Amino acid sequence: MKTIREMLQASPVMPVIVLDHVDDAVPLARALVAGGIRVLEVTLRTPAALDCVRAIRAALPEAIVGVGTISNVADYDAAREAGAVFGVSPGASPALLAKASAHANDFPFLPGVMTPSDVMSALAVGFTAMKLFPAKQAGGIDMLKAIGGPFPQVLFCPTGGIDAESAPSYLALPNVACVGGSWLAPAAAVAKKDWAEIERRAKLAAGLRKPA
Repeated sequence: MKTIREMLQASPVMPVIVLDHVDDAVPLARALVAGGIRVLEVTLRTPAALDCVRAIRAALPEAIVGVGTISNVADYDAAREAGAVFGVSPGASPALLAKASAHANDFPFLPGVMTPSDVMSALAVGFTAMKLFPAKQAGGIDMLKAIGGPFPQVLFCPTGGIDAESAPSYLALPNVACVGGSWLAPAAAVAKKDWAEIERRAKLAAGLRKPA
């Protein structure tokens, strides 16, 4: 997969993964991949995140491992150096957009947006796939319907406040490629090392295909 659009369209759900311990990284990733979810977003919310990316990349070449919560150029560089194959941001500063745009061909990037002005800033440097975040708080489905009018060329991955029950309604929208969600790998299941439960959740998520 060469572009961020291809990655977004590979699965109806992109799990938002938070890992405190490197030892949990590979078993968790194996459970998600076994359940049919190959595109994984490991967030930079813990000190272990980049080591987790390295571990998953080494053990599971079939997984498409990206780094989320990239909020500045230093995070961007660290994600690439760790071996991530794509990046995701909760928002996008001019400096981060410029950096990501300059390397878009070798490091696909999904900038975070919340407003029409954010979308215009991302479009101005060449991005046509974006993460709507926080999706629920930004207006959710109604926001995506409204923003699709002036920006029909933009494909979104809404993330934030979405769960297994609300995901199908988002996926039914023509400008939504996939949704992001933390419900596939909840903290309680990871803490208990309940990989079977995470695989079960992944299978259900993989079945949330967009309507034909």
